[in-house]
Amino acid sequence: MSRTRPQPLILALMLTVLSGGVMFLSSVAVADQQPRLESEPIYATNPTVVIETTKGNIELELLSKFAPKHVANFLNLVEAEFYTGLIFHRVIPNFMIQAGGYDVGVKYKETGGISVPNESFNGLRNKRGSVAAARLDDPDSASTQFFINVRDNFYLDAKPGQPGYTVFARVIDGFDTVERIELTDTHLRKGMAGVPEQPITILSVTAQ
Repeated sequence: MSRTRPQPLILALMLTVLSGGVMFLSSVAVADQQPRLESEPIYATNPTVVIETTKGNIELELLSKFAPKHVANFLNLVEAEFYTGLIFHRVIPNFMIQAGGYDVGVKYKETGGISVPNESFNGLRNKRGSVAAARLDDPDSASTQFFINVRDNFYLDAKPGQPGYTVFARVIDGFDTVERIELTDTHLRKGMAGVPEQPITILSVTAQ
């Protein structure tokens, strides 16, 4: 029997699996808001990427002045076509959608030992529409997986003496695609909760 790979955790994913069930909160209250990161200007020099998925496209602005190591790592992975064929493997309504670690068969894709130093004290917050790096308990263990916040998740931010989850990008177009992914039906598969019943695959990630 194969062992389940350790997965980057997002504060134990809000303890989503409780007594075999998952409690979801309604996202209706925030559905009509525009995703944005307040008080951070958009820099013309920031690179952008388009994530093409089977649910539509998502365009990201990479915030390289705030999280240079995470942006450089992400762009290296994009150039290597690492994300092509991977899925959104953890989808939790009113929380976040996560990708970058598993293929359609929910088989873990090796990262080659990538480990990115934490940059969560950069002033960026885990707001709705922000993109952050998933990681293990070790603050410096981010590698290939990322998540898109579908609501304000400020408890994921850094606190004095306590690193948080590094925001390195934000959605600037295609939040309708994010919402379609967020509201897809999920199930428990290979010991992982929140796996979409029908795979949502990344067809390509292209730097603009």
